[in-house]
Amino acid sequence: MDINIDKLKQSVVRQIDTERPQLQELALKIHANPELGLHEFKACEWLTQYLMQRDFNIERGICEMPTAFRATYGKGKPYIGLLAEYDALPGIGHACGHNLICTIAIGAAVASKMAVDRYGGSIVVIGTPAEENYGGKIVMARQGAFSDLDAAMLVHPDAVDIAVVPAIACQQMNVEFFGKSAHASANPAAGINALDAMILSFNSINALRQHIQSTARIHGIITDGGQAANIVPAHSAGEFYVRAADDAYLDELLQKVLNCFIGAAAATGARLEYKPDVLRYSSMHSNMTLAQLYVRNMHSVGREVILSESEIPLNVGSTDMGNVSWVTAAIHPMLAIAPKGISQHTTEFAAAVVSEAGIHGLFDAAKAVAMTVVDLLSNVETMQKVREEFKQGQLQEKK
Repeated sequence: MDINIDKLKQSVVRQIDTERPQLQELALKIHANPELGLHEFKACEWLTQYLMQRDFNIERGICEMPTAFRATYGKGKPYIGLLAEYDALPGIGHACGHNLICTIAIGAAVASKMAVDRYGGSIVVIGTPAEENYGGKIVMARQGAFSDLDAAMLVHPDAVDIAVVPAIACQQMNVEFFGKSAHASANPAAGINALDAMILSFNSINALRQHIQSTARIHGIITDGGQAANIVPAHSAGEFYVRAADDAYLDELLQKVLNCFIGAAAATGARLEYKPDVLRYSSMHSNMTLAQLYVRNMHSVGREVILSESEIPLNVGSTDMGNVSWVTAAIHPMLAIAPKGISQHTTEFAAAVVSEAGIHGLFDAAKAVAMTVVDLLSNVETMQKVREEFKQGQLQEKK
């Protein structure tokens, strides 16, 4: 490594250590004040104030989302995006560790200023609300929030350390059946049972599961199943998620699932209303050049990080970071802050993100991300390699 770059990376690491008390306080404060998606007003204010006090130019309310923001330091390309999430889950708060995600981005961004001062380019922190159950980045990607970025990074807490994560495409389905109420004992023949239609749909989907690809997922809940046991339910409603490794198979699977509902409507006489969600989580297209830089920098801070899922079995989910990865070169590494066996979206994980391991992981990741920014800004060839890999991936997808 160039001795000047090595010294700059050491300076970046020291800067994050200098900021440690403030960053830890920020992570703990956001954790103690969980806010649901699109209502993260406190977190948004605290994060933007932190950056503004450190000479970042702040744009609030971007993409017509009050709790979205863009904070920039520097002028001109390359634009390196560090993405922040800060929404919580209903009932269990920051059980996905978003308080760490945003603080990692903030810490890395502040430390990366010295790389911008030396080599030029820009650091852009983009605050992305409502990752959970809404897909804020999907909306933001459609509105061009990431289109000018040359690279984007987001590090997500987990129970494993891995740089390349196989997130899968996902779309929500909202389904309703409309039947006819009647006395369930005195006159059941006069009724049309909407709940039966929903239950029959579940049974059909269970039969379908045997014949879908191993990476695909179908799961749902009944949100309305009737009001009283002695009344034939005239209405039922359900919310379903359909997931697949890519958009093409997701389209095919969505039609098969819809056929389950259509068949149930025909069998029971209930009327089906189907409302596909307009937001789709795309599969994650990780940039391997960027991921390799991140792994190397993680190793330099003493953390063993696996490059890809081929080296370790993983359970897969979906993220709106996948949508970003089709707009610009991106990575979404997982950061081990909890023991194996403790999964996200649990009270145990919510506790882990503010444990000693959680805070330690925060600073390891912030240092690695900041050093990766140094790699990108200091070496034109490296930055071009990241861009070219992304372009090649886009061309292959079009074929």
